[in-house]
Amino acid sequence: MSEVTITVRGENESRVAPERAVAHVSATVDGPDRGAVVERIAALATPVREDLASRHQKGTIVEWASHRVSVWSERPWSSEGVQLDLVHHASVELTATFTDFVVLSDWLNALADVDGIQIGAVDWLLSPETRSRVERDVATAAVAVAVERATAYAGALGLSSVTPLEIADLGLLTGGQEAAGSPRMYAKSAMAMDAAGSSAVDFQPDDIVVSAAVEARFRAG
Repeated sequence: MSEVTITVRGENESRVAPERAVAHVSATVDGPDRGAVVERIAALATPVREDLASRHQKGTIVEWASHRVSVWSERPWSSEGVQLDLVHHASVELTATFTDFVVLSDWLNALADVDGIQIGAVDWLLSPETRSRVERDVATAAVAVAVERATAYAGALGLSSVTPLEIADLGLLTGGQEAAGSPRMYAKSAMAMDAAGSSAVDFQPDDIVVSAAVEARFRAG
């Protein structure tokens, strides 16, 4: 049999336990007097900022950030269609990156009891070093899968060898519409409250999934 061209896809994924957690919290107040609202949001957010700055200085968190205070006003409508007096709102968002998830849980549980503080999402991440290593490993494994498939196809045709011609991220070689197959990472998490409605926060993070897919073209002979 003469030489043939074989085009295959190779995929691989790895599951890794999260190493970092980015917690999102916000402080929100409202009231009829703008000055009083601004003072209250400052009084609410300042202790949280000071606590995070202290934790960062001690090295118990990786980093933290606080956005500028947002202040806006509105005239709400009553259920009877009457426009009510002006109401002022103020909010500030804060994020903190933890490596100790027990410390994170304790911190959020304490904040959950503070009136005006809302607990937001928690993003689960890998450290840059781990992410780079795992992405490299899954990409290498995806290429190996492509080689194995091409070799199997060649063997089925009675051909003994395959020579790589092209390799690319998913969709680039064949012109498909799928997203590029360079390593991707995703994770899910759960934030639970007990049946009694307590504000206690319990984290159940899933493993982070790092995946890669490639397309490769070989000459088999």
